[in-house]
Amino acid sequence: MGYQVLARKYRPQRFADVAGQDHVTVTLMNALTQNRIAHGYIFSGHRGIGKTTIARILACALNCRNAIGSAVRPTPEPCEVCESCVEIRAGNSVDVIEIDAATNRGIDEIRELRDAARYRPSRDRFKIYILDEAHQITDAAFNALLKTLEEPPDHIVFMMATTQPEDIPQTVRSRCQHFSFHAVKLVDILSELRGIAEHEGVDADEGALSLLAEAGDGSMRDALSIMDQAIASAPMIDGKARLDAGQIRELMGSVPNAVFERIMQAVDQNRSAEVMTVANELLDAGNSPAQLARQAVRYLRSCVIAKITGLTADGDSSTELLQISADEQRRAARTAALFSEEELTRFLQVMLRTFDELGYRQEQRFHFELGLLKLVHLRRLLPVEEVLSSLSGAGPRPGARAVSAPAATAALPAPAAAARPVVSEPVKPAFSPFEKDSQKRRYDGVAAGPAAVVAAPVVPPPVVSAPPVVSPPPVVTPAPAVEPVVVAVASPPVAVEEPLKVSEPVPVPAAVPVPGPLALEVPSDEEERVEAEPDVAIPSPVFEPVAAAVTSGEAAAMQRPVVEALSAAGQGSASDAMNDSVWTLADGELRVQTDVSKTMLPVIMNPEAEKIAKAALREVGHGALKLVLLARAGGKAAAEKKPRTAKSGSAEAKAAQHPMVVEAKRLFEAEIQTVIDLSE
Repeated sequence: MGYQVLARKYRPQRFADVAGQDHVTVTLMNALTQNRIAHGYIFSGHRGIGKTTIARILACALNCRNAIGSAVRPTPEPCEVCESCVEIRAGNSVDVIEIDAATNRGIDEIRELRDAARYRPSRDRFKIYILDEAHQITDAAFNALLKTLEEPPDHIVFMMATTQPEDIPQTVRSRCQHFSFHAVKLVDILSELRGIAEHEGVDADEGALSLLAEAGDGSMRDALSIMDQAIASAPMIDGKARLDAGQIRELMGSVPNAVFERIMQAVDQNRSAEVMTVANELLDAGNSPAQLARQAVRYLRSCVIAKITGLTADGDSSTELLQISADEQRRAARTAALFSEEELTRFLQVMLRTFDELGYRQEQRFHFELGLLKLVHLRRLLPVEEVLSSLSGAGPRPGARAVSAPAATAALPAPAAAARPVVSEPVKPAFSPFEKDSQKRRYDGVAAGPAAVVAAPVVPPPVVSAPPVVSPPPVVTPAPAVEPVVVAVASPPVAVEEPLKVSEPVPVPAAVPVPGPLALEVPSDEEERVEAEPDVAIPSPVFEPVAAAVTSGEAAAMQRPVVEALSAAGQGSASDAMNDSVWTLADGELRVQTDVSKTMLPVIMNPEAEKIAKAALREVGHGALKLVLLARAGGKAAAEKKPRTAKSGSAEAKAAQHPMVVEAKRLFEAEIQTVIDLSE
């Protein structure tokens, strides 16, 4: 027999040999013991974790000729010595059919499978169908299999292995027992690789095996495939293949994580030149930017987990969240100690975005270097939380010069300082987004806080001008040859200014001229009209004149026959549209401004309705006019609607002729809005 790869040579033959899937193997063994065999199973999960392998082991256990509890088969495990077990292991069994659903995915193949399932097995207890990559079967093929899955014969068992269970219709999944496989843990893969290396006579150090286990990424088959390739490329020492970490990294095209640790140290020290130097060395060595970005993402993820779990570089603690070796965990802990959790999260986000962009960018090298530079720039930025916290702890607002209470007291004259009572300045509250609103209310005349004023009993109070809307600071005008008066105002939003000396003249800012009201040019005739009749308002600006609506009897003579003709012809919608429209004469055209949208106008005023309207106009002697139908402009009518014209003989027309309605129109200038005919 020729050479077998490690993934096939060390394929598990018993439930106990399967690593990392105890929740599946224990359930299946209990079902075999209790004889609770389902007619359909779905095995889903990551690639290379034992889905098809467990399906074959279950097929062996179901068709094993030795009973459970016998001397040859004391447990539900297959005996591995009977003819059925040997044939199933070799793939030669007639009653265990393994189908590649990726190539046999059509409805014709499933129909053949369904027809063959009617016949009993030739020798064994069950006829078993193993469908690998079952998610690639078409929906029509699954529908053809539904009835067989719902009510199968007693001798049929279906086993479907898939990596995408969500692609299998829910109607099929509800008829089967679904087992979700887990990714194999790093310690389980490492243990299997250590045993295989010892059995194969390979001299491998712990670092090399850890790299192989990490490269498997939760897949036992991937780890064995990479190990097989590493053994083939390893040097022979004393008749044994020698595996070391450097050789495996070169084989996989990866770089040691010590490089990324050096990059993060340079980021911490704000050295952009060193970051670019390391990136240039990696790229010049032939490493792919996408591969480097992928490794950087994985390393930063390890640093984030190390920061969250509190790993230390000198401790022996570890976490199951990091499926890496102990040395790599300590390396990630050293990098995590340099940054905060928020910074590491932002670094990971930037590198993830860089990794995504490298898939469709032309200059991958430049984008990878830009991603590394962004890490340095992020280190220089201040977090928003820190800026907000500094704002909440600050005293005055920007632009105001604050003076402490003792300094202000010392700057005052001695008598005033002695006579002034000590008023404690209220503590400024924490930063609030409503501060501007409170300032606005204060300057509008609403008091922002209590004010304490202390003055001499004989001296008249000075004139204090309040600043309008954060204008120049308040100006105090002292009286000549009079003792100064202390005015203390306890108002939190106002900053304390430096005191002014009374002996010096205080410059008063010049008054800002306020522009007067704008004068509008009014025609002379309008001015005379306003002087003669004061109640007449000045007209609004005059725009270009538009065609006035025809409201005379001529319009009614044109509109009414058209409305009645459309109503008589069964065009109710068109009749209502013409009745509610505004008719205008301009340049030999009869323009009908409707209240119908541009989309609905061709539907309501179809060619037949337009033909009826034109015929009605010819009958009343206006056939020479061109009929132009206008749709509603901008979602609203282009002109104001005129009062609705009632149809002759309708309930609305009768209501309009009623004496009470006529009298109401005359007295109150009312109009008819809605008429409900209850006679119907």
